[in-house]
Formats: sequence, structure tokens, C-alpha cells
Amino acid sequence: MTVRRVAMLVVVLALVLGGLFSCGCGMIYDTLGGAFDGRPADMDAGLSPGARDLLDACFAGIDASRLVDFHVHMLTRDVHPDWLSWWHPFKRARAMVYLSSAAVELTENLEADYVARLCELARARPGQGRFLLLALDRFHEADGSVNFDRTTLFVPNELVWRIAGEHPDVFIPAISIHPYRKDAVQELERWGRLGCRFVKWIPNAMNIDPSSGALEPFYAKMREYDMVLLSHTGAEQAVEGDDLQHLGNPLLLQKPLDLGLKVVALHGASLGEEVDLDDPEGDAVPGFDLFLRLLEDPRYQGRLFGEISAITFVNRKERPLLTLLEREDLQRRLVNGSDYPLPATNVLVHTSRFVSRGYLTEEEGEQLNEIYNYNPLLFDFALKRTLRHPDTGQKLAASVFLAPAELLPAAAPAAGG
Repeated sequence: MTVRRVAMLVVVLALVLGGLFSCGCGMIYDTLGGAFDGRPADMDAGLSPGARDLLDACFAGIDASRLVDFHVHMLTRDVHPDWLSWWHPFKRARAMVYLSSAAVELTENLEADYVARLCELARARPGQGRFLLLALDRFHEADGSVNFDRTTLFVPNELVWRIAGEHPDVFIPAISIHPYRKDAVQELERWGRLGCRFVKWIPNAMNIDPSSGALEPFYAKMREYDMVLLSHTGAEQAVEGDDLQHLGNPLLLQKPLDLGLKVVALHGASLGEEVDLDDPEGDAVPGFDLFLRLLEDPRYQGRLFGEISAITFVNRKERPLLTLLEREDLQRRLVNGSDYPLPATNVLVHTSRFVSRGYLTEEEGEQLNEIYNYNPLLFDFALKRTLRHPDTGQKLAASVFLAPAELLPAAAPAAGG
């Protein structure tokens, strides 16, 4: 565990304990999580003229029919018991902060309330766009058996499929099938026939080695249905997986890429260090460097895309953001994702940091904070559209926020029952 992470845990513990003994759990969770009190429907009337002008500028050059957020989580009550246990205060506090960020409570109606909140946020945007709603399969061992004790969160494919069918103007379903399952290929074919095009993995939280030769039949079936692999890259901190962090190495994605699959490297490995598999005797290097190596490889043109969610969070180093702002040649290979509900987590998003380092003006920082207060999902988009390189003034191109034709054809199939 790094010194920085230890320090962050100490701070969180102090805040949680202070909240328990003074103002109560709910207030401290809201301070760390959902520190907003405006309603999305009231945003237009409540924003200052400057904030409205900033939003107009953010949507300039954006084709709403191609505006896609590739990374939106679905919350469910099917979580590991430790997450809700007072015997595990850090895990419980983290879960409560996530719920606060999502503006929902742990009740029987959690799933419905979460979807209602997401729809409210999405439909209040000036240019609505659509959002990939992500399923998440359980942790599986190498023999294909389910390990329930190591499953942090389970989001069934049927759930995201149903929700997308009920709200086709907002959501696109992304299924999750663990490739070690004995019925993995059959399940993949079932969802492929229904028209699902996206498969989501978190290898270091699910125990998946994307480079394994045993996955070739799974990859062949994905290619048959022109499916896209959405695979987390880099370190994983939102859910457990410390002993499996090596599975987030972006170089492991060379196997599906070499087999002709389309792959979106979620987060662009912007957090953590990895072993350079091309030089395994060397020191660990930033995972982001390995991701860039893949992105620059001409063999993967049109097949590999990098996704930029979390790149603005406080636990990210500055270099990935600076590099992507500088590299206009790579921006057409990037796609946007919010990682919602995390951008609604107050402790993770600090506009003052970007103001002090020259990415934003002080006025822009204040205007973005106004937007966060009403619509943190919109805030994430607006922040990324407004950030500029502190030396050159270069911004992320509008194309970063528009789904490439290779990933989302205009006639993408709608979900159904």
C-alpha cells in the first residue's frame, strides 16, 4: 500500500469517525459523496449566465446522435456482505459514499431509484446523448466455478437489458460474461443473437487473464457477432482485487486485438504501474505508457480505442491528462466515459486543482461547480470539454465525445424484453 493511499485512508477514517460523533453518518457521507443539493430540472433557471454560456460552448460541434458515454455503472443490492457491515467500516463507508454520490438510499427500491436518477440527469442535459449501462459478472476461478466470497458486486445481464429496453433513448446495454464460465460461449451467442454489442470486464476484480489462449473460442464468438470488448486497464481501487492487479496490464489485450477484436481500454491505464511484458526483467512502468504503446501501434488502428473516464479524478497523476491534451493525433482514437456515479463523488473531483495549475480559469471553475450542484453527470462532460493544456491551450477534440462508427453504428439494435 502506498504512502499516499495510507494517508487518504487516515483522512477518510478521521472524517467518518468525526461524522459519527458530531453531525451523523449521513452528513459525512454526503460531504465525501453527493455534495449537491440542486435538482437537474431546476438547472437551467438556476445557473448563472456565465455557466449557461459555458455549457453552450461545451455542446458546440457535438452531434447529439453520436454523443455517447461509454462507462456508466449500474448499482444493485447484490454486493458482498462486508460492504454493508459495521465490522468493516472502510468498506461500509465506501459503499455509503457511492450511494450518496448516486443520490439513492439502501432500500428495496434502490435499483429503480438509481435508474430514475440516471434518467433525470441524462434527460436534463442540453444534448442528451446515450449511456452504456454496464453489467458485471461474478468472480470465477480458473476451473469455471463461481467464487461468491470474492465477488464484490453482481449486476445481471438481464437487468441492464431490461432497463435499456425501458429507456432506449438513454441507455445502451453492455453485458458481462466471465470467459472462464463453462457456458461462456453459449451465453455470448445468446446475447449476440439479441443484438448486444458490448462486453464489460474488470480483469483484476473478476480474475480474467485477457491474454490466455483458452479464451480464443470466446473471442472468436465475439468477432462473429461484431462485439466490442470493454476492458478495465490499470489499477483497480473501486472494488477489491489487490492480489490480481497485474491482470489490468493493457499489454494483455494484445491477444484479443491480434485476433481481430475491437477493444476499448477503459481508463487508458491512467492509474498504477505494470510490468512491461516486452521487457519483463525491467522495472515496473506506468501502465499509461504501455497503453500508449498499443495505441501507437499501426496494427491496431481502427480496433483499439482508449477511454478517458477518471482521468480528472484526484487519485490520477497529471501526466496522462497532459499527454492526451498534447497528442491531437491520438484523440480520434479516444472515447469518453464518466465512470458514473464516481464523478458525483465530491472527494474525487476538485476544480480548484485545475484552476491552480492553469487548466481552467477561476471563473470557469466556479461555473463548473454550479453545474455540479445540479447535474454531476453533466459536470463530468463539461469539465473535460473545458479543460485546456496549461501551456498550449489545446483542448480535447469534439470527436473524443462522439462514438466512432467502428464501435457504434448508427443503426445499433435496441434492447428489448
